[in-house]
This record gives sequence, structure tokens and C-alpha cells, in this order.
Amino acid sequence: MPLMLSGDIVERNILRLKEFFLTMQDFFLFALRAFATLPKAKRYWRDVLDQALICGVESIPIVLVSSISIGALMSMEVGNLLEEFGAKTMLGRSTSNAVLRELGPLLMGLMLSARYGSRNGAELGAMQISEQIDALRAFGTDPIAKLVMPRLLAALMMFVPLVALSDFAGLETAALVAQHYHKIDPGIFWNSIYPRLVPKDFVVTFLKAPVFAILITLVSCFNGFSARGGTSGVGESTIKGIVVSSGLVLVANFYVSKIVLDIMH
Repeated sequence: MPLMLSGDIVERNILRLKEFFLTMQDFFLFALRAFATLPKAKRYWRDVLDQALICGVESIPIVLVSSISIGALMSMEVGNLLEEFGAKTMLGRSTSNAVLRELGPLLMGLMLSARYGSRNGAELGAMQISEQIDALRAFGTDPIAKLVMPRLLAALMMFVPLVALSDFAGLETAALVAQHYHKIDPGIFWNSIYPRLVPKDFVVTFLKAPVFAILITLVSCFNGFSARGGTSGVGESTIKGIVVSSGLVLVANFYVSKIVLDIMH
């Protein structure tokens, strides 16, 4: 009996491993097809603009809320820590490193993973369940070009200005907290940032934007296309897309920072 039980466990794990590799294969083929349809953007430019409005303009409030919150929190906590060592004048530089390189783009990626990724997964999942995607194929329209490519291109265009907005709002909030909470002159705060800014600070933060755009869009759309089993399947695919894309954003955030900082050391 124990041998049979262990054999069943091994067999189930092998099947899960096979399913994982098959899913990864399907995802990479899906991603290649999505990038291959980018030259068709001129044909679907209205769809691109609609998706740019959704993932860009309509995402501004949640990006501002997250960046303002983290900027204020970083300024308050780091300022309290530096005050113990009599180094409050370094608050600007300390805060800018955290916000520009890491927290600004990371929070933007996580917020858009939840907002834009969930929308993609739910919308495409509902279309898959209701056979609208099959109807597009029947009428000779490539569903990847019609549904995925505009979302991918819009994200690639809009994530960069959203990262810039997130960084700016975070630093401005940090400066206000430093002035009114820690009583630091704004000139001292900003003068500790500007002279020490280097190109790698901007390369790190703005390189993360297209990486996050690709991961969030492709993962959420792939899970939408993979939805099965009615409305419950749409919910499962949407949740799976959010969880996987958020995890990949966290992993990519670390590796992009590491690679850029190592190269531009």
C-alpha cells in the first residue's frame, strides 16, 4: 500500500510537471504571435487608442494614490531614522533612491497588474466562454491581432509616462513631508537629490516600464484566452492572471535593477 501511494504521488507530480511545461510552451507561442502582429497596429489604431485610455488615463488616480502614500511614508520613516544620526540633510537622496529606482515603478506595476490585468483577463475570458473569439476566427479575423496586440502596444506606450508620474508624485510628496514634518528646507531636500542623480537611476526606473507592460499584458491575456468552464472559469483565470503577473513583476523588478546596476556600476 505505501508503495502504491508513493507511486500515485510521483505520477501526479509528473503529470503536473508536464502540464506546466505545456502551459509555458503555449504561453511563449502566444507571446511570439502577439509580437508578430505589432506591424498590424495601423489597422487597429482605434483599438490601440481605446486601450491606451483604459490603461493610461484611467489608471492615473490609483497610481497617484499609491505613489503619494509611499512617498509620504518613506520620507517620514527614513527621516526619523536619519534624525537619530544627525543626518536629516540626506533625506532627499535616501528617499529619491528608493522611490526612483524601486518603489515608484514597482507600485505602479502592482497597481496596474490588479487593475489592467484583471480587466484583460475578465474581458477576454468572458469572450472566450461566450465563443466570441471563435466567431472572430470564423470571420477571418486574427483574435491575437484584434484583442491582444492593441492591449500590448497601449501598455508599452502608457506605462513609461505612468512610471514618470509615479516617481514625480512620490518625490514631491516626500519633499512636502520633509518640509512640514521634519522641518527641512525644500532647497536642502532637492539639492541633496539633483547633483547626485546619475543616468543609471533613470535607466533602471524607465526600463522596468516596458518589462512590466509585457508581463502584465501577455499573462493576463493568455489566461483570458485559456478560460474554461463557464463564469467560474472566468473568475479563476482572472485571479490566476493577477497572481502570476504580480509575482512576475516582483521578480522582474529585482532582476532589472540588478542587471542594470551591475552593468552601469
